[in-house]
Amino acid sequence: MLKLKSGVLALMLALGCGSVYAATDVAAHGAADDALIQKGQYLAVASDCTACHTAHGGQPFAGGKVISSPVGDIIATNITPSNKDGIGSYSEQQFADALRKGVRADGAQLYPAMPYTAYATLTDEDIHALYTYFMSGVQAVDEPTAETELPFPLNIRTSMMVWNALFLKEPGYEADASQSASWNRGRYLVEGAAHCSTCHTPRGFLMQEQTDAAMTGAQVGPWFAPNITADPVSGIGEWSQQELKTYLRTGRLEGKAQAAGSMAEAITHSFRYLSDEDLSAIAEYMGSIADNTQVPSGPSRFNHGKQGHNLTAIRGVGFEEPVSDEGARLYSGNCSSCHGSSAQGTKDGFYPSLFHNSATAEHNPSNLIATILYGVERETAEGDVFMPPFGAQPNALNHLDDQQVAKLSNWILQQYGNQEVTVSPERVAEIRRGGPTSPLVLLAQLGVAAGVLVLLALVGWLIWRRKR
Repeated sequence: MLKLKSGVLALMLALGCGSVYAATDVAAHGAADDALIQKGQYLAVASDCTACHTAHGGQPFAGGKVISSPVGDIIATNITPSNKDGIGSYSEQQFADALRKGVRADGAQLYPAMPYTAYATLTDEDIHALYTYFMSGVQAVDEPTAETELPFPLNIRTSMMVWNALFLKEPGYEADASQSASWNRGRYLVEGAAHCSTCHTPRGFLMQEQTDAAMTGAQVGPWFAPNITADPVSGIGEWSQQELKTYLRTGRLEGKAQAAGSMAEAITHSFRYLSDEDLSAIAEYMGSIADNTQVPSGPSRFNHGKQGHNLTAIRGVGFEEPVSDEGARLYSGNCSSCHGSSAQGTKDGFYPSLFHNSATAEHNPSNLIATILYGVERETAEGDVFMPPFGAQPNALNHLDDQQVAKLSNWILQQYGNQEVTVSPERVAEIRRGGPTSPLVLLAQLGVAAGVLVLLALVGWLIWRRKR
């Protein structure tokens, strides 16, 4: 080994000292690039870019996934370094403007389904690392995606300039000197890369985040992103920091909550890969977020219900015959084989109990309905979690119609959850369609129509006056 090293050194000296320095510089530059790419990859994972920009079964970051919103479907774009269909031609400044200002390289405005309002928090250093990763560490995919086509007038992207002027904050992050470095790191991740408020903060009439009610829960398509403030009743204030870390790594906290829908995607693609230090920082910061919208009272949403059943109404009765409690029969036929006849779940917690379960105790029943309709799919280091959907197409073996889902939901709520909540078939139909829609589109169309009528009336008056 010594001879080999000596021989290499002699060869370098023979080629000139400059070659020695050049080789050293290249090696150092390559190592720096690798470290920067790895940092950018970690930030991309923390930002959960995969969840939106990778279609099911598609190429990484090649786009094409349909994202439901209250104003229509939005198609995620290709963000691979493809010069033809992706962002390969973006300069670093154009990349930064897209992430933090919601402006594409061609000058068109992005819709805030891309959480640029949160990514505005990212520092220049982290933007540089992300740019390096996407340009040098991601495989280019020459695959176009469909254009987003929202209803008029929201399809006029320039209208977003007014929205941004009202609601988009200045780029960058300013640390709070009165808090610990870990708390500031947690705040930076929660408010920035992890963009938690994008889902968990309710939105106003113009679809802006209501910052005075930050993290108190919001409807996101068919799912409800619950209150994650430190409130001990409506939020997660009774969780320890270690319990929150466990939930973010696994998507499950026995006897309390299980991740489904978009949160399951966040666990699968993002949170479970974060470092222990970053998860601790997130947990520390989350423990300081207060809920200023209500005064804590009553039991927490993780302590409703108890083990038991009411299946005697269906025993000994033929399947085609009516029973006194159709919900019990629906539960027995579709749920009890996994969750148990008394909804106790399995001993290892793989199939959760339906009591002491946030999905059955929440005042908003969307997650219970959506779980029945869409099922659960989540990947963790502990193994994959899967529950089949029961909202399949009519005539499928696992199809339940809106009436049946409502009856099943109400039976579960009465037996194991929040007895003050009831589910109607109409609510099930709404969740099956993708969740509540916003009146903003209709009101905007009416506003444009009123403006046109006023303009026509003004033109008519001017013509009449000129003739006079």
